[in-house]
Amino acid sequence: MTLLAFGINHNTASLEIRERVAFAPEQMRDALLQACDCPELDEIAILSTCNRTEVYVQLSAGVDVSPHQVQGWLASYHQLNHQDLDACHYWYQGGEAIGHMMKVACGLDSLVLGEPQILGQMKSAYTVACDAGTVGRALHGAFHQVFGIAKRVRTETAIGENPVSVAYAAVTLAQQIFSDLKRDTALLIGAGETIELVAQHLSQQGIGQLIVANRTLERASLLAEKYDAEAVLLADIPEHLHRADIVITSTASQLPLLGKGAVESALKKRRHKPMFMVDIAVPRDVEPEVGELDDVYLYSVDDLREVIDEGLRSRQQAAEKANSIVADGVEQYLSEQRALDSVSTIRAYRQKAEELRDQELSKALKSLESGAAPEQVLNQLARGLTNKLLHAPTTRLKKAGASGDNHLLDLTHELFDLSRGDINKRDL
Repeated sequence: MTLLAFGINHNTASLEIRERVAFAPEQMRDALLQACDCPELDEIAILSTCNRTEVYVQLSAGVDVSPHQVQGWLASYHQLNHQDLDACHYWYQGGEAIGHMMKVACGLDSLVLGEPQILGQMKSAYTVACDAGTVGRALHGAFHQVFGIAKRVRTETAIGENPVSVAYAAVTLAQQIFSDLKRDTALLIGAGETIELVAQHLSQQGIGQLIVANRTLERASLLAEKYDAEAVLLADIPEHLHRADIVITSTASQLPLLGKGAVESALKKRRHKPMFMVDIAVPRDVEPEVGELDDVYLYSVDDLREVIDEGLRSRQQAAEKANSIVADGVEQYLSEQRALDSVSTIRAYRQKAEELRDQELSKALKSLESGAAPEQVLNQLARGLTNKLLHAPTTRLKKAGASGDNHLLDLTHELFDLSRGDINKRDL
């Protein structure tokens, strides 16, 4: 049986195709069970995110290794033409498949290098497949190898430690200025994707309180509900600005939302307690003159770019070490697979030897029942068993010698622990 990874991602497929191939959470169990009805697919798990859909399968024994079985099922399930996936899919088998899975889990194949969310998504994909009963011994082993390597990469490299997104960089800077975010309040202005990521990062860092301000209260409330925050309107910002230790803003406004006068008033109410402000918006939401005020630390999106570029350089260096760890993981996986293959061979050889033993033993017992001398029966048993065990190897060794296949002869010396002295003694 062979491990196969098939997928599309942000590098190979347009958003339109990715949307059509994505699996909603409520579809996943049905999809997994349906896929397992295909006789070629023995085990299966599916990873589906906004940037990729990947199918990991253990092909059934004797099936020719190709992506067509998975591609055909995927196209059929999503009611696509088979050709829709021809130009945008990728697939790997065996060691390359496990290596790809490891790189995905480590964030080495992500849109944002080293992003940590993908590991949780892959663990969730594994759990769902386990619950559906579509994962067996082969994929269990593969996923545990993947998770082990991902853990090593996270603990032995700095691939996830430095900011490489605007939202992450903003929160990282806030942590540098405020030693304990649990005692601080953050005002987030806007409710788009970037602000939502900021809210997520702040929440993960244990921010004391969040206030979300937006042009519409409904949109602010939707975001506020996710992170136990307070929702207010943009027009109400002057009433709440003094409460904010951290202000992060990202709106589509064509004019500044915060002027020098409003921030001065807030500082007076704060008794000049420092205020950290990050203006991610283009055009800017905060007048540049605000940065001239004492007790205000104002950063623009360009300031963050330097932090992000430095983070990328650091992550790229860490990625080199991570790739080395992945290579070790692939070799370990392949070594274990080879060991499993040897176990199957040993089992088959032992079974055959036991069958020959039972045949000769049966003959010996019949001879004893018919009155043959025990010594004669034992000698015949020993000769018969020896001849039968050695017949096939001897025949093949004679052919190897005649054809000059010294490699097989050398392997035989090693397998049966035959020294040159043993061979020469029998020639005397």
